[in-house]
Amino acid sequence: MSAKGTLAGLPTWVKWVGIIVVALVLFRVVAWVLTAVLSLVFNVLLFVAVLAVVVFLARKFLSSSSGSSGDRW
Repeated sequence: MSAKGTLAGLPTWVKWVGIIVVALVLFRVVAWVLTAVLSLVFNVLLFVAVLAVVVFLARKFLSSSSGSSGDRW
């Protein structure tokens, strides 16, 4: 049975309510997926930034402590 035949027997208000409900559900699902993906990307970028700061500070601390002894060059 085609969609046209299925919808033909329904009142107009049921069609409009059905369209609105389907649109809201699809919007909700798309919004949830986008939120999940953006949250994951943000968390990964935050982790990379924190890791970069830790590596930078560790290298700076290690180079300053070994540079003070005078045996580096």
